[in-house]
Amino acid sequence: MASTDPTIKALRDRLDQVDSDLVELAAERQRIVSEIGRVKQGRKRALRDFRRERQVLDGVRSRAESIGLDPDLAEDLLRRLIEASLTTQEQERGRLAARGDGRRALVIGGGGLMGGWLAGFLDNQGFVVSLADPALMPDGQRVFSDWREAPLEQQDVVAVAAPIRASADILADLARRDPRALVFDIGSIKTPLIEPLRAAANAKLKVCSIHPMFGPDTRLLSGRNVLVMNAGSQRAVDEARSLFADTMAEVREIELDQHDRLMALVLGLSHAVNIAFFNALERSGTPAEALAGIASTTFKRQLSIARDVAHENPDLYFEIQRLNDHGEHARLALRQAVDALQAVVAEQDASLFRQLMLDGRRYLSALAVVDPVTSQGSGGTSGLAADAED
Repeated sequence: MASTDPTIKALRDRLDQVDSDLVELAAERQRIVSEIGRVKQGRKRALRDFRRERQVLDGVRSRAESIGLDPDLAEDLLRRLIEASLTTQEQERGRLAARGDGRRALVIGGGGLMGGWLAGFLDNQGFVVSLADPALMPDGQRVFSDWREAPLEQQDVVAVAAPIRASADILADLARRDPRALVFDIGSIKTPLIEPLRAAANAKLKVCSIHPMFGPDTRLLSGRNVLVMNAGSQRAVDEARSLFADTMAEVREIELDQHDRLMALVLGLSHAVNIAFFNALERSGTPAEALAGIASTTFKRQLSIARDVAHENPDLYFEIQRLNDHGEHARLALRQAVDALQAVVAEQDASLFRQLMLDGRRYLSALAVVDPVTSQGSGGTSGLAADAED
């Protein structure tokens, strides 16, 4: 009966028109920001202006309050539009810069998620990209089931996006084949790769190591870290960094020998915490939906992260724990922290509990409060592909 009510129909027609107008306005906004991006690129200006973004968001909140709209809703809407705009500008800047300019790139492990991301990233810059992965159907021209069948002598970039153990063998084999290309891996763990990387550099290959600190669903690189490690060829480091020059990624150079010590905490510990968290919940016997239905803000955040971790590739995550020589120290620190918390509570010592909280507050106090408009990706593997994380 309600569906034939002329008043409701008229209101719904108006609502449909408003929705259509919103979509058209969003498209117009995208066209404007694309033009702004081209102007910025021509004038060598940075794509992102955090001060301008804050001004826009503050202005939107103020306007929303003046017309009776929830300012949080208005800000969330604009944040999504800003993220879309930044993504468009970043991708267009990569295309316009055309750093690939018809040069050739081979992604070994290109059939997996992170290999696929890397292939798309290079393609956007104008590289002619070939893929090598036993999970793919070969065509003999741009797709190969065995990377050794690809024309290495024609490549300008060879990216190794395979599982960690396979990557070590591939790097060693590449050193023997002596390609003229820039060669790099994107492994999450570097210890098994250090020897073949340095052997390749000693053989005068243009080789380095990269670790993109995000997953393959990532579209906007603003606020994302890309780690670059020198294996003995500064030229390779410089060329690898240049691949990200037209993005908003933070490219940070660290020592190859220090990578796994840091990743034991950044990846290994954070993974272990979330695995322990969802296993503790599972062991409790309480259904997840029952807990989610009464969740606090903190629990919702933790549950969301844990759910993402639970859906990651178990083999990759096991490799990150097993192959990192520093991982045991991180897991031991986690166990000691849980034991300390248990002891403080069992002893009903409020002062020690307070001290635990204050110690953590002091440790974390140096962190800046960051408010970036970013998207998050998740990871996984297939065939030869390795996820670079996170």
